[in-house]
Amino acid sequence: MPKIVNHDHQKQKVAEAAWRVILKQGMEQASVRNIADEAGLSVGSLRHYFATQSDLYAYSMNMVSERVAQRIQNIKFSGDVLHDGPLLVHEILPLDQETRLEMEVWFAFVVKSLSDLSLESLRKEVDRHMRVIFTSIVQGLIDQSLAKPDLNADFEAERFYALVDGLAMHAILRPELLPPDKIKALIRHHLYSLCISEVRGPDPS
Repeated sequence: MPKIVNHDHQKQKVAEAAWRVILKQGMEQASVRNIADEAGLSVGSLRHYFATQSDLYAYSMNMVSERVAQRIQNIKFSGDVLHDGPLLVHEILPLDQETRLEMEVWFAFVVKSLSDLSLESLRKEVDRHMRVIFTSIVQGLIDQSLAKPDLNADFEAERFYALVDGLAMHAILRPELLPPDKIKALIRHHLYSLCISEVRGPDPS
């Protein structure tokens, strides 16, 4: 009886091998041969799942965003934006070993997407989804009458996005100075800074 192969599982296995090569050796060493060796497959077997290196890169990059999306779907939202907003943002940031590895790989793919058009569209798609997240949080403050009356929603959504991007980068580059608790406090402080004084009260951090 022929062996039944779970193709989705094998593709994930190859993508995870690509992540490991990128993390250990850098994107420039993430060749089909090196990834195949890391996955314990022949180059021919790997090409059975991914016809081109770009296909492999795109799948591996997309797997990062899919894992983040899955975690977000598992959040039990309360309806209170001051409670739910930070929970949502936390799933984007490198706050533990797993998410740190994801973020390191993601940054490597983002840099690669500047020269690989096959990855550019995925980067832009994820960017659109990210903007929706920050726009929805800021709009939630407005809808729940928590935001400052003169708040510029588009401006603040972009500023929030930039803050989180910066925190993610700094958490990767200097984790000893930006531990998870400090990142969470900064997110909470920023969110409250967008609110009316009755909500802010004393320093919420």
